[in-house]
Amino acid sequence: MLPEKLEALVKASLDDWNKNDKVRRLWQRDASIWTGSDEAQWLGWLDIAERQLAQLDVFKKVAADVKKAKFKHALLLGMGGSSLCPEVLRMTFGKIKGFPELHVLDSTDPVQIKAIEAKVDLKSTLFIVSSKSGGTLEPNIYKQYFFARVKEAVGEKEAGNRFIAVTDPGSKMQHVAESDKFRHIFFGVPSIGGRYSALSNFGMVPAAVMGIDVLNFLNRTEEMVHACGPTVPAAENPGVVLGAILGTLANNGRDKVTIIASPGISDLGAWLEQLLAESTGKIGKGIIPVDRETLAKPESYGSDRVFAYLRLESAPDRAQDAAVEALEKGGQPVVRIAVKEPYALGEEFFRWEIATAVAGSIIGINAFNQPDVEASKIETRKLTSEYESTGKLPAEEPFFEGEGVKLYADARNAAELKGGKTLAEILKTHLGRAGAGDYFALLGYITMNAENEAALQAIRHMVRDSKRVATVLGFGPRFLHSTGQAYKGGPNSGVFLQVTCDNAVDFPVPDQKYTFGVVKAAQARGDFAVLAERGRRALRVHLGKDVKAGLAKLHAAIKQALA
Repeated sequence: MLPEKLEALVKASLDDWNKNDKVRRLWQRDASIWTGSDEAQWLGWLDIAERQLAQLDVFKKVAADVKKAKFKHALLLGMGGSSLCPEVLRMTFGKIKGFPELHVLDSTDPVQIKAIEAKVDLKSTLFIVSSKSGGTLEPNIYKQYFFARVKEAVGEKEAGNRFIAVTDPGSKMQHVAESDKFRHIFFGVPSIGGRYSALSNFGMVPAAVMGIDVLNFLNRTEEMVHACGPTVPAAENPGVVLGAILGTLANNGRDKVTIIASPGISDLGAWLEQLLAESTGKIGKGIIPVDRETLAKPESYGSDRVFAYLRLESAPDRAQDAAVEALEKGGQPVVRIAVKEPYALGEEFFRWEIATAVAGSIIGINAFNQPDVEASKIETRKLTSEYESTGKLPAEEPFFEGEGVKLYADARNAAELKGGKTLAEILKTHLGRAGAGDYFALLGYITMNAENEAALQAIRHMVRDSKRVATVLGFGPRFLHSTGQAYKGGPNSGVFLQVTCDNAVDFPVPDQKYTFGVVKAAQARGDFAVLAERGRRALRVHLGKDVKAGLAKLHAAIKQALA
């Protein structure tokens, strides 16, 4: 449901897509509907459901194999596009009888790695090393760590039999998997980027391992593929209509998409965050996805939002229904999407992939590259290389130290914030830089667990309610491969608060001088350096080893700053 003015703008956009035959051109892989660069090379996802159905025996065999082997657990080691879809499937379907319970690791935080390790029995766990390029830092060091741990548990001869790889053909990971005699190697499709890979082997192999009925899942997906097909007029095409709404509204000041998903499919928002932010957030343009923000009254929001409500028809939430209805009555634009039941997730993966490609075309960007993700990786590599050669990270000086925390910023941001004498005063100045149309980003390089998330959620909602700005919350390094692209390359409308800490636990990466804690610190510092280099309003608050106490201090200081 859109206000009249916005509806007219969307209709004009759909008319343009019809008049210029853009739906058919998208399916014909015509790069000119975007920027005319390399887009045609990245559209392998258009027919992936059909291709997967043609090789269904592969999924049946791997499912039968893991069932027969009686693995208790499966641990996926990945990052970004290779981890977010399996995490959605894990959160949505849970443990399926007769199959291993799926866990996902996508953090370099030492406490989190140890917490995941404690959940699985190394002797009866199947490890899925998932890396498209085969060169991504995180999956490689996870593999090094867990391969060493499994060798200790079951012996060198048996270790490789506990691992499978999902990677593109010819990658470094393929060679590692062959050398270490992995149980299976499954290949990705080189013409599908990570964030569009949910229906490829990066999503469907973990689905088969955990016992999902892949045939049912893909058959349902094909219904959406046909509904979004090249001969379906733009105004009747669910993916194109959604994309036209998102792209048109973004071009008209409503560039924050607030995702509301029923509890049964709540993790879908994390997958959508990457798809939308990494695809559209570049060259100063883009859509900022807002996930897991508790709904407030309509008057709490500015005029920069569109709300997308993914309602699970088999298990709706009545409180969400009422809150969404209130938003519509309050004049906010709301897109309602009915998701029949969990097996309809594949339909949503495809609908939103089409929509994101269409929105990218309307915004005027290449929806398939991610230039600013690479910038953070380069900065991280510089820091880890320095540690390998010198045994330490470069020294850094806080511009404020007191009240149990240290504050860091680049010279420009520090100059703007130095007037404050207390933590609350500095935070007041920093948060005061957020105005209408901006968003507040809380980026936690701390353990991603329920307790820490609740503490950060409380802070983001305080800021939202006080400043009436959209808020986003991400855990590093996970968001670096997801929303981090839009934070650095999208519109300069973010006010960033990065939260780091001293490691209560740390341990080395096998065959490297650096530890997991050093990698996490390098990622945080690399991320911050790129934010600063792009002229973002950014502040880093560093807590001690007692993260709970540090977050309580931060909460109190922000409450005072907003008073």
